[in-house]
Amino acid sequence: MSRCLLVILLFLAPLLGRAQGIVVLGDSISAGYGLQETEGWVHLLGQRLASQCSAMPVINASVSGETSDGGVSRLPALLERHQPDVLVLELGGNDGLRGLPPSRLAGNLEKMVSLGQQAGARVVLLGMRIPPNYGRAYTERFEAVFKQVAENNALPWVPFFLDGVVEAGQIQSDGIHPTAEAQPTLLDNAWPVLREVLPKDCQQ
Repeated sequence: MSRCLLVILLFLAPLLGRAQGIVVLGDSISAGYGLQETEGWVHLLGQRLASQCSAMPVINASVSGETSDGGVSRLPALLERHQPDVLVLELGGNDGLRGLPPSRLAGNLEKMVSLGQQAGARVVLLGMRIPPNYGRAYTERFEAVFKQVAENNALPWVPFFLDGVVEAGQIQSDGIHPTAEAQPTLLDNAWPVLREVLPKDCQQ
């Protein structure tokens, strides 16, 4: 093998070995709590891309009950293993339900965004709102975190991922988790910002 060809192969090796795909790092909303695996919005996203963009597999790394602390802990290994082109962050709801400090959520989201970008992934943020159980001030500070992190890092983002779901009554009997009927709406909510970071042939 010529020296020139060897140099070219060494240069291309990291690119050829890189997986082209999407990692969704979320909580029970993306894990599909109470649903069949094939009913969740992440699975529906995978189906959509498989039909028009098979080079973009979708890896669902979501865990029910996950907080932003857990996301920070798990993300480095996920990035190393999957080397995704796109990282979707859908975390924070459990932080809010537990009354954890919004500043802690903000710091964790910033860390995950930084880790994703350093690994070469384009990051998408799915925002969340919570009931006013802890008072108006806490609720507003919590909601503002997602906007601030998105603006700080120029991220494509969704202000409220569950938009339209509660209004349609598509919530399970626990009063928290979306039903199977809500999953296409969740995908529709995420799709406009996901399109921004996908290759053109995946944007139909």
